[in-house]
Amino acid sequence: MLGFELSEPATLDEAFDLLADGDPGVRPMGGGTALMLMMKAQIFKPERLVSLRNVGGCFDGLRIDADQSHIRIGGMTTFAEIERSPMVLQHLPAVVRTMKTLANIRVRHVASVGGNLAHADPHLDLPPVWMAHAASIRIVSKSGERVIPVEDLFAGYYETTLGDGELIGEVIVPVRPEWTSTYVKVTTRSAHDWPALGIAVSANLQGQRVNDLRLVLSAALDRPTRLDAAENELRGSDLSEAALKRAGEAAVAEADIHSDSRGSAAYKQHLLRVHLSRAMHSLAGA
Repeated sequence: MLGFELSEPATLDEAFDLLADGDPGVRPMGGGTALMLMMKAQIFKPERLVSLRNVGGCFDGLRIDADQSHIRIGGMTTFAEIERSPMVLQHLPAVVRTMKTLANIRVRHVASVGGNLAHADPHLDLPPVWMAHAASIRIVSKSGERVIPVEDLFAGYYETTLGDGELIGEVIVPVRPEWTSTYVKVTTRSAHDWPALGIAVSANLQGQRVNDLRLVLSAALDRPTRLDAAENELRGSDLSEAALKRAGEAAVAEADIHSDSRGSAAYKQHLLRVHLSRAMHSLAGA
């Protein structure tokens, strides 16, 4: 690994100044877990990394709004902090369950929420879960800030819609007590390995009836993706085998699933049909 400069600004303004020239050799750094792997593999050779761990502000903290409507997770919050949070366990239990098979405990103590999203690896477990929960992100820059849904961040394989000098300040997750959620990680390897596909589901159910839902597929394509056609098949319907079969076929038809070392496209399409049905039954308590 080649030498590089590590800057640790104490304020957000200092960080913006260090990142201002748009040099591709200068990158912001959260926990740095993904960047270090890329650097060891000589995929990325930075001249300078700008650590965000000391900038404070919206990047820090894990809190709930006074009206209990949203949980706000600072971009530098580590996975371990989320995993251990009683507040997250109470309001977002699917997030805590997802952590159990997300990398290993050493990585979870270092990796940050904002860095994980900005990395935009489609195999990651948390982005589809945030999408299923209808989460948004606050993006900050020297010229101001904007808030977008998590799904609008991803532009392709390792690509985002972040502009030069823009940083992910916080993740904003609505608290929806009438909804239940789950994440299915399908892998034939270690539980902590990349999945062949991931399915995140959040649904408002009344018994076996689906009032509303959000379905997100990840890992099997170039970015985590809402399955709109499958949602439409289930929304307003009972969870009959016929409805679940229609939803599975709609999901397969709309998803541009890729073959890779974890399986062929046909194999992953089969997994999608099977595990989408299982996830819905699981949420309904069947």
